[in-house]
Amino acid sequence: MSSIITEDIAKIAEKLGDDAHRFAGKTVLISGGAGFLGRYFLALFRHLNASVLKEKKVRVISVDNYITGSEDTGAHDPYISHVRADVIHPLSVSEDIHYIIHAAGIASPVYYMKYPLETIESAVTGVKNLLELARKNKGLEGFLFFSSSEIYGDPSPMAVPTPETYHGYVSSVGPRACYDESKRLGETITTIYHQLHKVPAVIVRPFNVYGPGMGHVDRRVIPMFTYQAFKKNPIPVHGEGTQTRTFCYISDAVTGFLQVLLKGERGHAYNIGNADSEITMKDLARMFTELVPGASLQTIPYPDTYPAGEPQRRCPDLSKAKSHVGYSYSVGLRDGLERFIAWARTEPGYRA
Repeated sequence: MSSIITEDIAKIAEKLGDDAHRFAGKTVLISGGAGFLGRYFLALFRHLNASVLKEKKVRVISVDNYITGSEDTGAHDPYISHVRADVIHPLSVSEDIHYIIHAAGIASPVYYMKYPLETIESAVTGVKNLLELARKNKGLEGFLFFSSSEIYGDPSPMAVPTPETYHGYVSSVGPRACYDESKRLGETITTIYHQLHKVPAVIVRPFNVYGPGMGHVDRRVIPMFTYQAFKKNPIPVHGEGTQTRTFCYISDAVTGFLQVLLKGERGHAYNIGNADSEITMKDLARMFTELVPGASLQTIPYPDTYPAGEPQRRCPDLSKAKSHVGYSYSVGLRDGLERFIAWARTEPGYRA
């Protein structure tokens, strides 16, 4: 593990504080454990076992079908089990589970255009199967469903920053619908299981999480910009580059996710992101030209492979997460990009 990721993991544990001890002696099931977010969860639990949970360790069951993730080839960890399985089929787990984190999914537009049915099944059938497993575990303390800020669609300018009470402006038949609508239905199913079966479920809506560990091949904007900058290719900015996003660094985001899991009001959804980082794509590309010597940018038409209907603005209202669970972010966009770029320079995939 790189020193930057090690520092990030230690920072998450520090920000969790005493709440980290709620995992002591418990079993956590994570779907999508081989993904970008899943690997951070696993690294954090390893760190807690090594440095924080001295007597009672946390046991982790990581489930993944590896459709986009990669298998862990690291040293064996007696407290982490890696299971090759697909959550669209019911999981048979013989031990008691205390927390379930449903992070499995296909978030990159390139991949959910390639795997539209798998995207739907992971969010809809997958969450139902895991909620059934949750219902059977009478000692379950928390269930976390990963939704997305994409459920808001292209919000009205009057709804930016966007609160959790905004119902969304999305198309059920558009090119992004396999992702947007399946996440929306996943939220509905999660809410119903809380209402009918008292499953202690909460929902997070991440706003563009990034950080070390992301591969450039999934075509998300920060890894792609980094890769092109390293190659001295012009950074491609789609359209006029006026569309905005906010970007939340991984250590802030994972802290927020776990705060919601541990302290969020059951049956509720929470935005997690960085409200101070809203930036146009053209200005983001310009920032890369300042951070990577020799980098340049150019505006290009949207490629045919990119789904139409891209939201023009994306910025979260974080009032609810701040008041309910004490969420806050500390890593600014420039500092986060510097950390990401420094990590990427050491990665063969970004140098190839």
